[in-house]
Amino acid sequence: MLGWELPPHNSGGLGVACLNMAHAISRQHVDIDFVVPYESSNEEYSFMNVLSATHLDPIYRYGGGSYASLQLEEKIIPTREDNRFISIRDVQHSYCDFVNKYLMDFKPAAVHAHDWLTFEAGILAKKNYGIPFVAHVHATEFDRAGMHDGNPLIHEIEYEGLMMADEIIAVSEATKRIIHEKYHIPLSKITVIYNSLDETYYTKKYEFNNDDYNYISSLKQNGWTIVSTVGRFTIQKGLTFLMDAAAMVIQKNPKVLFVFAGDGEERNDLIGLAARLGIAKNVIFTGFVRGHRLRDIYTISDVFVMSSISEPFGLTALEAAHHGDALILTKQSGVSEVIWSALKYDFWDGQKLADQILAIANNPALQNTLTENVKKEYNKISWDKVAEKCINVYNKMIKHKRN
Repeated sequence: MLGWELPPHNSGGLGVACLNMAHAISRQHVDIDFVVPYESSNEEYSFMNVLSATHLDPIYRYGGGSYASLQLEEKIIPTREDNRFISIRDVQHSYCDFVNKYLMDFKPAAVHAHDWLTFEAGILAKKNYGIPFVAHVHATEFDRAGMHDGNPLIHEIEYEGLMMADEIIAVSEATKRIIHEKYHIPLSKITVIYNSLDETYYTKKYEFNNDDYNYISSLKQNGWTIVSTVGRFTIQKGLTFLMDAAAMVIQKNPKVLFVFAGDGEERNDLIGLAARLGIAKNVIFTGFVRGHRLRDIYTISDVFVMSSISEPFGLTALEAAHHGDALILTKQSGVSEVIWSALKYDFWDGQKLADQILAIANNPALQNTLTENVKKEYNKISWDKVAEKCINVYNKMIKHKRN
C-alpha cells in the first residue's frame, strides 16, 4: 500500500480510511507493507509493516498534505538535516525513489495506491516491475477545488495514474462519475467501495468530558440547539453557504448555536463573514480538533451539517451519527448514497438548508426519528466488507495478469 498519512499524523479522513482499510485487509491473512512519506514510531500498527520513504519529521506533513494542492511546488517543508526547505513535489520524488529501491528486493502481489500523491509510485511499480496496480480515489482535484479547474499538474498526475491503473476503486458513485466524465475512464474499470466508520469508535472506551465545552452545555440546558460541522476550511466544504444559512436560521430562532470545528485557508474569511452577517455571538470556531475533543463535539451537538460542494464520501457524517446527531447532508456527498435517514439539499440552496435546520430545532420528534433510524443504516457498513471487496479487486488483477 502506498499512502500519504496514517493517524495520528493525519490532517483529514484519508489517513483514517487507509488505517481501517489496511487493518481489515490484514485480518483476511494478507501481508501489508504500507509506505508513508515521513518517519515516526509505528508500534501500534503491529498488523502491518509501516515503511518510511523519507526522514522527514511527521509534523511537517501538514505542510505537504493531500489537500495542499496549491502549494505543490512551493518550498514549504524543512528537512531535519540542514534546514533546507523542500516542496511536496520534492517529497513525491523521494517517495518514488524509495519505492523503486524497495521493489528491487521485494515483489508484492499488488500495489494499492491511495490518491494522487502516490499514483506516480504506483505507475512506476507497474511500468518497471510489471506489478498489478490499483488506484484508490478518495478525492479528485476537481473535488478539492470545489469543482473548479484546480491544479493542472495534479490533473495530469491523476489522469496518468487512472489510465495506467489495472483497476480503480472509487469511494462513491459520485466519485465514479467524476472519474468517468472528467478523465474519460471506462466505467467497467471502476469499482465503488464505500468507506465505513472508524473502528476505534467501537473498540476504544469513550466518555463525554464536559470540561472543554461547558459554555455550550449551559446553552443546551437552556433550550438552545447546537449545530456543528467538522472539516477543513476550504472551498470544497461549502462553509460560506452554511454561514449564510446560519444567518437565516438565527433570524427566526436566535437560540441556535453553530460550531465550526476545523481549520484551513478560509478560517479568517469565515470569521469575518460571521461578523458581517451579525451572527458572531451565535458562532463558535474551535480550531483543529481530534480524538476525545472531536468526539465531545459530536456528542454535544444536536445536528451535524455536511455542506460540501463535492465530498467523495464524508466519514465525519458516520462519526456524528454514531454520537446521536441528526444529519443534514448535501446531495453532492458520497455518504448520502448510503445514508437515507438524513435530510438532504443541494449545496447552493441555503434557504432549504436553513429550513431543514429550523425543522429539526423546532421538532424534537423529527430529531429523534432521524437519529434512531440512521443508526440502523451505518451499522450495516463494515470495514470487513470493504476488505473483502478490495481483495476481490486484487484477485481480479492478479488473474488477469496470469492470463
